Amino acid sequence: MLVKQRRSLAISCMLISALSFGFMGVAVKGTGGLSLFQGVFFRNIVMLILVTASMAGKPRETFRGRRENRPFLMARSLLGLIGVILYFYTLAHLNLADATMLNKLSPFFVTLFAALFLKEKLGRIQIPALILAFFGAVLIIKPRFDLSVLPALTGLLSAVTAGGAYTLIRFMRDRENPQTIIWHFSLVSSLVTLPLAVFFWIPPSPLQWAALIGTGIFASGGQFFLTWAYQLAPAGEVSIYNYSHILFSGILGYLVFREVPDVLSLLGGALIILVALGLYRFSLKSTN
Repeated sequence: MLVKQRRSLAISCMLISALSFGFMGVAVKGTGGLSLFQGVFFRNIVMLILVTASMAGKPRETFRGRRENRPFLMARSLLGLIGVILYFYTLAHLNLADATMLNKLSPFFVTLFAALFLKEKLGRIQIPALILAFFGAVLIIKPRFDLSVLPALTGLLSAVTAGGAYTLIRFMRDRENPQTIIWHFSLVSSLVTLPLAVFFWIPPSPLQWAALIGTGIFASGGQFFLTWAYQLAPAGEVSIYNYSHILFSGILGYLVFREVPDVLSLLGGALIILVALGLYRFSLKSTN
């Protein structure tokens, strides 16, 4: 009974995380007119403040991390920062649902990178699944030989860099405290983007200030609930619910911005979700 309760709580946390990230996307689009680096800085400085507060009373080593892991912590932080910058650019130039669907390719890149760098084996079903997922991305991107395709390509690149960052997290999962990883990412991202935010500073309106702060609050909520979900239940049992982020983003994009994805984007997103669901069901059967 306790296992079922923990699993139900983990699913709830995953759904709240997905909804929080959906609201983060709305907040990012609400900062329109400000520089990209202002949004990225506030996303990370608010998270840094909240995660530091959550670690109050922890030993100093929890903040610094183990010496042997610091190069990996830095690499994860820089890859994660690049991914956030690319994702924010995509959010500013594509509708919310399309940007989210492209970003949700990151688990497929984790599978690929884990096979290449962590020597994890690719199952027979994973190779065709990767091909189908990339075909779904092509439907969303709709390649053209002009600069109008740039936001979609940055969305794909955000998934690649996020996949690299998550691969490093997987590498450190039994070597480092999850709070340490989040704290390092927030600190490095804040320090790197602070001078850029100051240099490209545009005075925000009251509504833009609310959006900037909301970006950090919702990103933090999404990250914290995601972490709690994975602490309550195995990733293989709850990770599929993270794809509800696409559904929430589609609903929020329509309600707030009256955005409606075109038919090809809907087909591409459906294909990505179906492939993820197939992999999820296959992994459950393999472990039973």
